[in-house]
Amino acid sequence: MLKRIEIRDFAIIDQLGLDLGPGLTTLTGETGAGKSILLDALGLCLGDRTDRSMVPAEAGKSEVHGLFDVADTPRARGWLTEEALDEDDECLIRRVVQSNGRSQAWINGRPVTRHQLEQLGALLMGIHGQHAHQALMRPDTQRRTLDGFAAHPQRLEAVAELARRWRRVSAEIESLSGGSADHHDRIELLRYQLDELDDAAPSAEEMAELEREQRRLAGAGEIITACQQSLEALYDGETSAQSLIATAERELSAHGDVDARIDEVQQLLTTGQVQIDEACQALRQFADQLEMDPERLEAVETRLSRLHDLARKHQIEPEGLAEHAEALRAELDRLTSADERLVTLNAEKEKLFSDYREAAQTLSESRQAAAAALSERVDTLLGELGMAGAALIIAVDPDDQATPSEHGIDRVRFDVRTNPDQRPAPLQKVASGGELSRIGLALEVATADTAELPSLIFDEADTGIGGAVAEVVGRQLRALSAHHQVICITHLPQVAAQGMHQLQVDKRQNESGRTVTDVRPLVGDQRVHEIARMLGGLEITENTLNHAREMLDQAD
Repeated sequence: MLKRIEIRDFAIIDQLGLDLGPGLTTLTGETGAGKSILLDALGLCLGDRTDRSMVPAEAGKSEVHGLFDVADTPRARGWLTEEALDEDDECLIRRVVQSNGRSQAWINGRPVTRHQLEQLGALLMGIHGQHAHQALMRPDTQRRTLDGFAAHPQRLEAVAELARRWRRVSAEIESLSGGSADHHDRIELLRYQLDELDDAAPSAEEMAELEREQRRLAGAGEIITACQQSLEALYDGETSAQSLIATAERELSAHGDVDARIDEVQQLLTTGQVQIDEACQALRQFADQLEMDPERLEAVETRLSRLHDLARKHQIEPEGLAEHAEALRAELDRLTSADERLVTLNAEKEKLFSDYREAAQTLSESRQAAAAALSERVDTLLGELGMAGAALIIAVDPDDQATPSEHGIDRVRFDVRTNPDQRPAPLQKVASGGELSRIGLALEVATADTAELPSLIFDEADTGIGGAVAEVVGRQLRALSAHHQVICITHLPQVAAQGMHQLQVDKRQNESGRTVTDVRPLVGDQRVHEIARMLGGLEITENTLNHAREMLDQAD
């Protein structure tokens, strides 16, 4: 659950720190005080896209911190462990947005991408904005809601895995299908290319050796000349290095007994003569063995030219010709043995389809049982929410002819009847905004004990209702908080009174004349006065205060 949120320089919030606890927390305040800005800041912390307009011009950047307790959130803990971002039972998220729109994010002090933040956020908290229940009209949302209530992840994964395997086998069958001209043309091309490569018989080792031999043969004349000039300078010439060193050694030998250092130099010169002798001997042997061979040079260059031409033809480096030939050979073997492979694949495909149908049927039966139970539970809640006679009919229609899908063979559809004499129709065609909001709330409460999100936030889930129904909404939100941390922004005193904690959002002008938002927890009489304000009237009377106290007492 969310333990603390800190916000700095975000929209009209200068600096704010809030500690939050379990159960139901209500946020109240005048219209326009900035209640929804808190949700925007929290959404940013959980991976929403940045909006640089939320960064005050005088601030330069906005910063939001969220501290979550993940001790009882196995999916979030598992994700953190997989990403090597875990840190005991707490998770600290930090998001910074610069005035130019660029953002940075950290989880437990380690930098992460926005996508990672979004993945974790989806496991920590569900934010239901004023129009969030519109998503209920989408078939995929309806299917996921039913599957969440049914709590059958193993059945879902079994169906999904079989569908993925069936698609992979089908794709391989299509690629190996021998009935097309392209298939035969490819085989003929591969055979021609392999004949050409096998005739050349290239190898990476040969290529390197040929290039070394070509450089040696092409430069043989220059190398022989360089050897002769070096021998002349080192040994054979009248003023060779060998003779000069010998002269220097003789001159110094007469004075070796005068100073030990002269003797050391003489020894070094002697060693130098020996090394020059050895170098000249090796150089003569090399030069004697090196021959000018124009015919061999021509043969080497012809071979290199052929290999380079082949490499250009196949758009690879010459060193890769041998490896490329093996790859072509493997492809040819695969294509020419396609008939045998196709028999195996078609048998595998048929078996996978049979297994898929069995698994999908089991999933369908589970969905149908869950649909009946969920419909009954929602219908009861709708009656309490002022929609007596309304009913949610969850249709699970198997399609036996459907191509294997990761979601199974069922079309899941939420139909609704808002009045007893009305025929059921799809949700999006019947429900008004207020009715849709109440249906959404009923579904949240009905699925609370199976939902995996630890925290839920509702932004004015009570829109379009009032009176006794508003009190029921508040009670349902309180009941929901037995399974989740629930935070609700509301304008209705009946809902606010049901909160275990209450925060007041207030807008004021700071010392510099800038409009800013503050949030403070309410206790005791503070809460009574806020509930009384929400009850309305130009003047808060003692009767209004007593009514507020009564509402709070009844909630407790």
